[in-house]
Amino acid sequence: MACVLLALLSTLLLLGSTDSMVRCYGSQDYLGALRSSLLFFEGQRSGRLPSSQRVNWRYHSALSDGLHQGVDLVGGYYDAGDNVKFGLPMAFTMTMLSWSVIEYGEQIASAGQLGYTLEAIKWGTDYFIKAHPKPNIFWGEVGDGDSDHFCWQRPEEMTTSRQAYSISESNPGSDLAGETAAAMAAASIIFKQVDSSYSNLLLSHAKQLFTFADTYRGRYDRSISVARNYYESESGYNDELLWASLWLFEASSDNYYLEYATQNAQNLGGTEWAMTEFSWDVKYAGLQVLASKILFEGRGSNVEVLKQYQRQAEFFLCACLQKNYGKNVARTPGGLMYTRAWNNMQYVSSASFLMTVYSDYLSKSAQALQCPAAKVGAAELFNFAKAQVDYILGDNPRSTSYMVGVGSNYPQRVHHRAASIVSYKVDPTFVACRVGYQKWYTSSASDPNVHVGAIVGGPDENDNYADDRENFDQSEPTTYNSGPMVGVLARLHVAASTYGETSVSKVTPQQSWASSALSIFQEMTSSWKTQGQSFYKYQVTVTNNSPRTLQSIQLMVEGLHGPVWGLSKRGPSSYTFPSWMKTLPSQQSLVFVYVHGGPMATISVASASFSGV
Repeated sequence: MACVLLALLSTLLLLGSTDSMVRCYGSQDYLGALRSSLLFFEGQRSGRLPSSQRVNWRYHSALSDGLHQGVDLVGGYYDAGDNVKFGLPMAFTMTMLSWSVIEYGEQIASAGQLGYTLEAIKWGTDYFIKAHPKPNIFWGEVGDGDSDHFCWQRPEEMTTSRQAYSISESNPGSDLAGETAAAMAAASIIFKQVDSSYSNLLLSHAKQLFTFADTYRGRYDRSISVARNYYESESGYNDELLWASLWLFEASSDNYYLEYATQNAQNLGGTEWAMTEFSWDVKYAGLQVLASKILFEGRGSNVEVLKQYQRQAEFFLCACLQKNYGKNVARTPGGLMYTRAWNNMQYVSSASFLMTVYSDYLSKSAQALQCPAAKVGAAELFNFAKAQVDYILGDNPRSTSYMVGVGSNYPQRVHHRAASIVSYKVDPTFVACRVGYQKWYTSSASDPNVHVGAIVGGPDENDNYADDRENFDQSEPTTYNSGPMVGVLARLHVAASTYGETSVSKVTPQQSWASSALSIFQEMTSSWKTQGQSFYKYQVTVTNNSPRTLQSIQLMVEGLHGPVWGLSKRGPSSYTFPSWMKTLPSQQSLVFVYVHGGPMATISVASASFSGV
């Protein structure tokens, strides 16, 4: 197994042990990340918490939701770092959790996490059952973003509005009803062997919601206008109608739903839209992959339409691999898929799921993905999905894990009300609406509650990340970031070796400068292409071979055309210790990395001073 030195971990630099800085590709703690992901959902729970609750810094909250509307809406999930229950992303999250179990239930079970996964799904579907008291009524939101964002309070004691909002025949919401139908249909599949009565109840609700969505068509954000500034349905509802129909076919084996998806494939855009994202809003890539699964398994009669779905699914996958001519998904210099500035990780996690399941479909059918630029085997597709997950877990230029509580270097100041304010159980002193902003939101201190498993929005297009809770684009976690990851992490934990290790371009480490006192070693640890341009990641290790402590150093880095991590800049080409390091003791090392589009830069020591000299 090829190993590389782990770059740019300041905590390890302080340990002074180069042995502890060695990590092999494929050695990510996927099991730990899987466990953490499921803990995150417990931290997002609304309602009366069960005695089995493991995230003990949370407590009961929002116990009167729906009271003024005469409906029990207690339960469900807060979508992100706020205290609102938004129905559309919540339903998408439950769909993806259920799909994870459908594809990788055995792997999740072998990791000892199936019970927790089913609990996470049921926490959502129990809420959906309450929110659907009549066939053509669905309560799609509790609370509103405007009043909620005015305050920074723990959910256990929030004073903001808990107004509930619904869709109906006169105020339709086909996207919201369709996605909830998909979620309940998918969940009914996984509960069929566990609790057949509950499974049948979910399927009944799913069928009613689909009929409601299809009969009374309209965008939910026009009926629930308070959602528009937060979860606007930009793709409309056509994709949710197709998505729901395919999940109902999977759950019921009723050909009516498959015929709906094939007969409406063109007019609802299923075979017309070629996408480069898959998200809570835009379902086309997901439903195209699901239709492809039906084709792979020989379960559809209208093969030609299913092949049209498959062509669009493969457009998305080829775009992720940057093997389309023209329209591809961009990448950061560090290799992360990049769609947009706000919460980019949601697109990474959802795409990683689709790539993972499709690679398994290809493998089982002994087929390949034919992209315009090249033919792609199952292994290549799987390995790229793995590389995206590895980036999230810390294999990136900053060596930052973007999953809180996983690894040794993860975000400390998450944009999350409950995590950023001392636990209600520790100090029940009331935190007033605006006081929370003054005391906790702007604090530079680390979160008092580590929200384990939270996947934050992630770095910008240049792999930069500001660990600041005011930087909500990057530092806010969401449930729909984590939903697709559960299945992928289980797949990686149990069976990543199926396709071997991630392909990485490497060269033998080279010694570029040496003396009796200091030695400098460089190596290229990875390479990739972004929009046709090659990029290379280099790691440099500066070791103090002297018996004395290195007090100061001036390094010259010449021939560099990209960013440096792990040094402080002094001049155009000169650098010194990073801010967290004042000296370098004997036999310890300073490690930094840089990324650019050329060969190794020239590294030299302009000056250095040692203690006692």
